[in-house]
Amino acid sequence: MSIALEICRVVEERIPAAQLHQLAEVGLDIGERATMEVANLQFCLDTLLAHSPFAGADVVIARTGGEDTRVSYLEIDDER
Repeated sequence: MSIALEICRVVEERIPAAQLHQLAEVGLDIGERATMEVANLQFCLDTLLAHSPFAGADVVIARTGGEDTRVSYLEIDDER
């Protein structure tokens, strides 16, 4: 849960508060050797992003080589 909360904090830093409800997708790169359970992270993020101020953004996880975990992109839906 702490990693999911940190990802949400990063999202809030990068997107103006007035646009958070327009967040459609959060892309993550997670290394194959990262020491986390990806399914648990997905569950935690789905739970957190389902609530205000995020309005149900989807999470897309890509597995990469190495150990790094990073937010690779944030997609805003202007029509929301």
